[in-house]
Amino acid sequence: MTDTEHTTRTDFSDADDTAGPADWAVRTEQAVLDAAISRAGRLGWNAQLVRAACEAEGLSLGDQELLLPHGARDLAALLSRRHDAAALKALEATPASTMKIRERIAAALSARLEAAANDFDASRKCAGFLALPFNADLGISLTWETADKLWRWAGDTSTDQNHYSKRTILSGILAPALTIRLFEGKEAADRFCARRIENVMQFEKWKAGKDFDAPMRKITDFLGRLRYGDKVA
Repeated sequence: MTDTEHTTRTDFSDADDTAGPADWAVRTEQAVLDAAISRAGRLGWNAQLVRAACEAEGLSLGDQELLLPHGARDLAALLSRRHDAAALKALEATPASTMKIRERIAAALSARLEAAANDFDASRKCAGFLALPFNADLGISLTWETADKLWRWAGDTSTDQNHYSKRTILSGILAPALTIRLFEGKEAADRFCARRIENVMQFEKWKAGKDFDAPMRKITDFLGRLRYGDKVA
């Protein structure tokens, strides 16, 4: 890429009339992420990486602050969402409707783990970054986001407490499974996922027929009687 191309990419005045700041941001975020992925193995996942990747794309410090105000945290979110998109793309080959729920969960996990493994060095460095205590909130948020996308692909449309329980359980599998995939290999990750998927299936069997709304109904009935007496049906 030439210096002229770098300048054009980051200069709003030179952009196509039909392209706005949002278009510039999306294109440039992905270009910076590409540059970061190729450098992460050497530089780690940190402010130095962010600056090096932005410089590679011709961004000034001002552009960098506009594009990635939270630095390496923003870059980590971009990487996670790219891997989410790659996993969903890979899953298109086999529609979820053709599989049993156990197979859907296994396929979804495998696709997401392999998407991360395809950017092996960058994913390892980013995983270490997200494991730091002050980045735990971001790691949890991104894992939940991934779990939500995978469950939606699997056909889940629940809006009650099942919506949250399913994503909580899958998040609890995803985070350690990704670490195992990146640091111990595919076979170890596959074994871990197989064991945890069995836990998910046991949960699904346990909740079948349970009336989870009963406690809330008891509370509302009690409050109704306090206000209206025995007239409440």
